[in-house]
Amino acid sequence: MLTKIIDITLPITANLPVWPGSPGLTLSQVAALDDDGYNETFLSMGCHYGTHIDAPSHFLKSDATVDTLPLETLIGSAYVANLCGTAAITASDLSRLVLPEGAERLLIKTDNSKLWSEGDKPFRKDFSALTLDAAEWLVDRSFSLIGVDGLSVQLFHESNRTHELLLSAGVVILEGLNLAEVDEGGYELICLPLPLVGAEAAPARVVLRCLEDNQL
Repeated sequence: MLTKIIDITLPITANLPVWPGSPGLTLSQVAALDDDGYNETFLSMGCHYGTHIDAPSHFLKSDATVDTLPLETLIGSAYVANLCGTAAITASDLSRLVLPEGAERLLIKTDNSKLWSEGDKPFRKDFSALTLDAAEWLVDRSFSLIGVDGLSVQLFHESNRTHELLLSAGVVILEGLNLAEVDEGGYELICLPLPLVGAEAAPARVVLRCLEDNQL
């Protein structure tokens, strides 16, 4: 029996918004079939470009780099929560969600995904993200992974404490998702970041596999 798979990865194009100060994308042909007998492309981009995973070493003095993250955390049941219309996601917002008992992975759909569905845009500072008390709520409830559809889990003008709190508690951060075509409910998450040895982050291909009756 075939199961529907939804790709929630942002396509990697040169037009994706880039966090201020971060490197963009270079994708250029270095060999051509007509001239060299084969095609080859050169790729250069920051590890936080597009859909990516943050490891603890992104903000902490830690040996926990992206290549050390357990696949058991990155693959498994996940719940997609619809919080469209909410810019600053608070603990109060999360507490009103009706989550399955024992939920460990939470993906949050916001108005950010509407922007992705409309096409690539310049970087915006007013994206939806978590407040510090929302991060505390997740840590207190032992979530292992939080995914967001913006380029950062924390609000643009906030301090790094949101990142630091989540990462110090071992919560994997998945950023840059496109959840525009995803309904609220339970799915199987498959998230595979590149195993870049020693890196604090890595691009990832992320898909959701639909479950029967959309339940965990």
